[in-house]
Formats: sequence, C-alpha cells, structure tokens
Amino acid sequence: MRWSESSSTPRAYGRKTHKPAKTPYSREKANIEGDPLASISINGDGPFNHEHAIAYFRQEDLFGASAVMSVWDPWVEVANEFSLSQIWILGGSFDEDLNSIEAGWQVSPELYGDGQPRLFIYWTSDGYQATGCYNLLCSGFIQTSDTVAIGAAISPISKVGGGQYQIEIMIWKDPRQGNWWMAFEGSHVVGYWPAELFTYLSDFAANMVEWGGEIVNSQTYGRHTATQMGSGRFAEGGFGSAGFFHSLQVVDSNNNLQAVGGGLQTLAENSDCYDIKSVEDPNWGSGFYFGGPGHNQLCP
Repeated sequence: MRWSESSSTPRAYGRKTHKPAKTPYSREKANIEGDPLASISINGDGPFNHEHAIAYFRQEDLFGASAVMSVWDPWVEVANEFSLSQIWILGGSFDEDLNSIEAGWQVSPELYGDGQPRLFIYWTSDGYQATGCYNLLCSGFIQTSDTVAIGAAISPISKVGGGQYQIEIMIWKDPRQGNWWMAFEGSHVVGYWPAELFTYLSDFAANMVEWGGEIVNSQTYGRHTATQMGSGRFAEGGFGSAGFFHSLQVVDSNNNLQAVGGGLQTLAENSDCYDIKSVEDPNWGSGFYFGGPGHNQLCP
C-alpha cells in the first residue's frame, strides 16, 4: 500500500538505489581498501545522491560492532529522501560483492508515511544491486523478538537545548553457525541475518565498520536538499545541539567487545552541508558529534 503512493518502482521500493557495479563478482577473501565512503557513497539512479558523515574503523576479523546513538527527528524536505543514523558492518570489495549489514534509526516519509524516527535494519550481498531490503520487506532477516518491532517509531526524541535521548545497537557474528545477530538496548535480542544470505560475510568476518549519518540529496529544487542530518545542527554545537554517537566498540575474534581507540577515523563528503567531529571522553569512550542542515549559504 505504501509503494502505491510512492514514486518508486516495485523492484526499487524498500531498497537503497545505487548505480550498477563495474567489476566482476569475486568470492575470494577481499580487503576493503581505498576510500571508505566508496562502500556506501555511490550516487543513486538519476539525480539521487547519498551523502554521509561517518566514522570508520578498518581491521581484519571484525566480528561485530556496537554503539550508542542519539535519536532525533530531522526534517526531510522531499518525500522520497531520507535521513538516518546507523551502523554499517562491511565485508568484501566496493563492487558487486560488497556485503553490508546495517541497523539504526531512520526518517523516511516514503517508506513509513510520516516524519518519525523509526528503528530500521538493512542488508545487501551484492553492493545494493538486487539483494536485500529495509526491515522485513523481503525474506532475509529472521526476527526472534516479540517485544521489539522493527520499523516502529522511537520515542522520546532529543531536542536542541533540551533532553537528550539515545538508543544502543549491537551486531555480532555467531562463531559457530555464522549468523549475524542484532541486539537493541543491550538485553533485547531482535533476531539475525542468516549466514547464507551473504557471499562474503557468510564465511569471513567483516573488515570495516562504519558509524554515522546518511541522507539522500535529490536536488529537487535545483539546489542541494535542505533535508537535515542528525539534529540539523553542525558538529561544533556539541552536546545538546548536535547529534552524537558514543561507546563505539567492535567485537574481536574471541567474541569480546573492544574499544576502537586510536584506530577511529572520520570522513564527510561535503562538510559545508554536514560535518563530523570526533571526541574522546572518560565516560563516552570513543565517539563523535555529527550532522548539519543541508542547504545553506555555503551549501548551495
């Protein structure tokens, strides 16, 4: 029913749209090298562009990751755009064998019919070509929880100068069966992505983890979108103003959570529109502030 009111084709609805890969598929163990944004920052079909402000950690044998992220309700200018905050678990190369497991919160009027932040998941095993989808819109993710609803609205919501609210998400690989599990708010195990969904993450661990924000810039009005990321404020605003992630951790080969420490790096494609600033705090551990308003005098 939601698709019938959207501008997407049936095949594209509920999927992130990206341009076709250029290199042949390879199932050999691959190292993600080069620009970490290349895994997620591929221009979409037509005028659609995905933009990000992310922190990333690259290492062999990453068996999962976790983070605490603030929850906001960023304004989305056009119905077929979105704004989200999430974790990416990545394996393979940047082309059609890219495997990605994703979870966080998202505002997507086209997908949900409103402007509320909602818990979401995503997966692909071929670089966003033909596999995977949001939430439970296709077969794949197996939900085991009867208390956490994927796609449900999250509340309360952070306010600039007011209360700050957050959620915790963890994704990890079962070392025995190879399935990738997700937990929400620590104790709530939501379900798992079966190992057989993937071409790389089935047999191998991830080799990159990313945390941060993503928006779609459709340039509908002949300029950069005014869709907000995070709180809609830049990172320099800090706590109470900007969006944040903290307690960034990865799961090692012994199934233990480890702080990312000095290995964390940050990137933003267009810092005049959305930016990111890393922080180290005794209470937070590794983290960052991020976000922005999109269209402004410096982001035409």
